[in-house]
Amino acid sequence: MTQTAARERSTNEVLKGYLALTKPRIIELLLVTTIPTMVVAARGFPSLVLVLTTLLGGTLAAGGANAFNMVIDRDIDAIMDRTKHRPLVTGVMSPRAATIFATGLEVAAYAVLAIWVNQLAALLALSATAFYVFVYTIWLKRRSKQNIVIGGAAGAVPVLVGWAAVTNSLSWTPVLLFIVIFIWTPPHFWALAVRYRDDYAAANVPMMPVVASLRRTTLEILVYSVILWAVTVLIGPTAHLGWIYAISATVLGAMFTFFSWRLYRHAKSDVAIVSEAMQLFHYSITYLTALFVLMAVDVLVHPH
Repeated sequence: MTQTAARERSTNEVLKGYLALTKPRIIELLLVTTIPTMVVAARGFPSLVLVLTTLLGGTLAAGGANAFNMVIDRDIDAIMDRTKHRPLVTGVMSPRAATIFATGLEVAAYAVLAIWVNQLAALLALSATAFYVFVYTIWLKRRSKQNIVIGGAAGAVPVLVGWAAVTNSLSWTPVLLFIVIFIWTPPHFWALAVRYRDDYAAANVPMMPVVASLRRTTLEILVYSVILWAVTVLIGPTAHLGWIYAISATVLGAMFTFFSWRLYRHAKSDVAIVSEAMQLFHYSITYLTALFVLMAVDVLVHPH
């Protein structure tokens, strides 16, 4: 390999490493909830410029938070098979470089949102980063089995940002949407943690499947699923949504509860439970995406 080719390869690895720091797949899911929330807030499709600047600011803020998370958790990531190929573990960049990168993303996020959206949206986005980094990553993740329950609040803030971007205020509807994602997070993440419970045990991270029996973990997943189903149905009247959303929330919630119940039934089977857990995990992503997209469709079809 020539020096030029080696240099290009090294540059590509570094660029991919910085992109990986932001956890793009997680950001995609956060943004999927932001646009429909903006549609509901505007009772129609908002200005394209407003949507794009809100998404840009949200992406930068979430990317910075995720990069800070990787800096802090690099010792855990080195132990876990699922995360041992992350850029700070492999040495693609230094922790100092990653910290500077993360800080730059947060500064850019605030600037974009404060200048082109509004101060409320900017402050909410930065508050989500602060909560994710200091409350979840530094304080709770290594100390409490409720880590993802409380820490999941950070992932629910993008709906507040989306609503604030349109209205420059908050109301009961965005609060209920926040609660939906807050309740959705534990069953979503615990399903994945069931699959990787040995990883978390090795890293001494007290995720629910590590510190509680699989029977208890799957029961809590089922309980959260039922509560989630109820809350999503209640949002309809509060947000003045129509029959499209009502049917969607009912059917999607029923399926979520069914997958959770099936996981609970297989709690005593070490082989079957992993398969069931991953089915629930993948469905939970489809569920959240479909719920919010169909919520937006409902508003666009029947703006009332």
